[in-house]
Amino acid sequence: MDESNHKTTPVSASREFSVLGMSCAVCAGTVEQTLKEQPGVESATVNLASAQAKVTFNPERISSDQLRKAVQQAGFDLIDNSSDNSADIVEEEHRKQWKRMKRRTIWSLIFFLPLMVIGMFFMDMPYANIIMWLLATPVLFWFGRDFFIHAWQQARHGRANMDTLVALSTGIAYLFSVFNTLFPQFWLSRGIEPHVYFEASVGIIAFISIGKLLEEKAKGNTSSAIRKLMGLQPRRVTIVRTDGETVELPVEDVTPGISILVRPGEKIAVDGTVSEGSSYVDESMLSGEPVAVRKETGSPVFAGTVNQKGSFVFTAEKVGGETMLAQIIRTVRDAQGSKAPIQRLADQVAGIFVPAVMLIALLSFAGWWIWGGENGFTHGLLAMVTVLVIACPCALGLATPTAIMVGIGKGAEQGILIKDAESLELARRVNAVVLDKTGTLTEGHPTVTDMLWTDRNAESIHALYSLEKQSEHPLAEAIVKYLNDATPLPVEGFESITGSGVCGSVNGIRYFAGNKRLLDGQGIPPHPHAEKTAREWSREAKTVIWVADTTHVIAVAAIADRIKPDAAAAVAELNRQGIETYMLTGDQPETAYAIATQAGIKNVRAGVLPQQKAEFIASLQQEGKCVAMVGDGINDSTALAQADVSIAMGQGSDIAMDVAKMTIIGNDLSKIAVAIHLSRQTVKTIRENLFWAFIYNVIGIPIAAGILYPINGFLLNPMIAGAAMALSSVSVVSNSLRLKWKK
Repeated sequence: MDESNHKTTPVSASREFSVLGMSCAVCAGTVEQTLKEQPGVESATVNLASAQAKVTFNPERISSDQLRKAVQQAGFDLIDNSSDNSADIVEEEHRKQWKRMKRRTIWSLIFFLPLMVIGMFFMDMPYANIIMWLLATPVLFWFGRDFFIHAWQQARHGRANMDTLVALSTGIAYLFSVFNTLFPQFWLSRGIEPHVYFEASVGIIAFISIGKLLEEKAKGNTSSAIRKLMGLQPRRVTIVRTDGETVELPVEDVTPGISILVRPGEKIAVDGTVSEGSSYVDESMLSGEPVAVRKETGSPVFAGTVNQKGSFVFTAEKVGGETMLAQIIRTVRDAQGSKAPIQRLADQVAGIFVPAVMLIALLSFAGWWIWGGENGFTHGLLAMVTVLVIACPCALGLATPTAIMVGIGKGAEQGILIKDAESLELARRVNAVVLDKTGTLTEGHPTVTDMLWTDRNAESIHALYSLEKQSEHPLAEAIVKYLNDATPLPVEGFESITGSGVCGSVNGIRYFAGNKRLLDGQGIPPHPHAEKTAREWSREAKTVIWVADTTHVIAVAAIADRIKPDAAAAVAELNRQGIETYMLTGDQPETAYAIATQAGIKNVRAGVLPQQKAEFIASLQQEGKCVAMVGDGINDSTALAQADVSIAMGQGSDIAMDVAKMTIIGNDLSKIAVAIHLSRQTVKTIRENLFWAFIYNVIGIPIAAGILYPINGFLLNPMIAGAAMALSSVSVVSNSLRLKWKK
């Protein structure tokens, strides 16, 4: 037997990990490169700001544990996000890291203060250098030991990062000072006063530790959106057993089919369907609507939503990672871990930045030594140390990811889920928005928009309600909903007339509801006012339902898929921003143009098939337009995939939401303009961050090298350089956080 037919292609696994121990863009690059070098790994991306790694690998060739060991050898750590308690582990690790950093920073400052006082005011006191040496040693080799450990781990792999710069600069300053303390005659014999820089090396450690502490805090703030979403799910649930008894279980133990009791004020733990009882549920976290939604038997309920006053039992259907809440969390986390195209530039620069800085530092030292006169060696050494300190690439590495994280988090809070950084960056260039009609511009279901009664009385209202309640036609449901306060009455002799309508007797009177042909066929006399009104409604592409008894017309109703209340305002806002709007629909032209007119859209394509929607978007792209497609149905999926920026309405199909790069939770069309505005704000912030990060280094490195010395005798103190470097990173993160409060 030929066994080759039975061989299966190895299935790739895509897994997310939390990365611990990264401090700069080069760290992220190191982890990413380490993962990519492992056998069986197909792709790996690492994001510094979210501290997340996304790895696609062949589980038959390498395991998660092996990936973790490889990263640990590079000086970092991985936590598998697929484990049940991964979030708790990462949270605990971050908490420990924060406490550790805080403790080391405080002790570094405690040792630094007397060092600074001695260095500034008491340099001539006996044993000053020895005292400073004793104070500096524990700071460098205990409180600041991580810099040296990480630098060594990088060096073993032939790499350099921010820790390399810190370790080199502080280590050289420390060793230089030790030499001057032990062998001052070496300099005195050459007519040079030997200076020590113990306070500078300790100051660098202290200031950079403060910066890292603030960065850790700031980066924690940027991921608050995910933590808020995760906090929406309760930890424990009350299940109802088959014997009617209730028992509490951890939410992790819930499986599909279990009955769960929800009491007043409790949060719903998983997705499911109500099986007993009724209540109102606050679904604002999903829809953005403040009004609670009525829930009764058969109604769907979603994890994270809040029950109001009533109690009910529901059957669990989607649990764990399948709930809508889990999908939202995953979407936000994926997006925050993705890289924008603009980030690739920053990563490339950061990758060559450290070696370039080390070269500049050596050239500065050599230049001073050769041309610096009698103090050239000392000044050269100081210049080398200062260049290494001031050029740490933290600000450069944090410029893009922090802004992207804050932008995506802000979008999530406003009901806009952004799947990747690329779409967030690209949305600012959108100059054409294509909108589907049904379910996007309209409510997606037939509704009574107008009703004219020629003989309005309680009996006729109850009769029409009772008659239409017997019908299975979708339009009948619209009338039933419209007359929902009416009382159902017994209907005798009910008959459905295909293509015309329905008829039946209520309290001995025969009633008819349907199109005009039904009434004409029964010889019912016309009503002039009703005829005129019906013609006007027909011109607006509305379906007209006639209601009559055997002698006269009782009412006419207009039914249409009503345009959403905010559609016209949303389109007007897009047009105000200079964005062209288009409407595509498979519906008939009359209906399409009627809706387009109400929405304020001039460019309409009616009667188009799904593939034709994608072809139309491609034609716009060929004209040089950046196109956003907004849809909600399966028939929109090809067009969504074709568009530069794809936006799904949250009440639509799962396929549309899977294809789209953005999802509007609920049905608020005004969020489209909000998403585009958010993109512009985010990219502006990224550019500001990159500008300041680049300018900081362009200005700082030459000053650190001593370019101002021939002009005004200024040499930058390594300690001040350390403070400036830390401040640059904090300023970049702070600028990103400003996005939260921008309108």
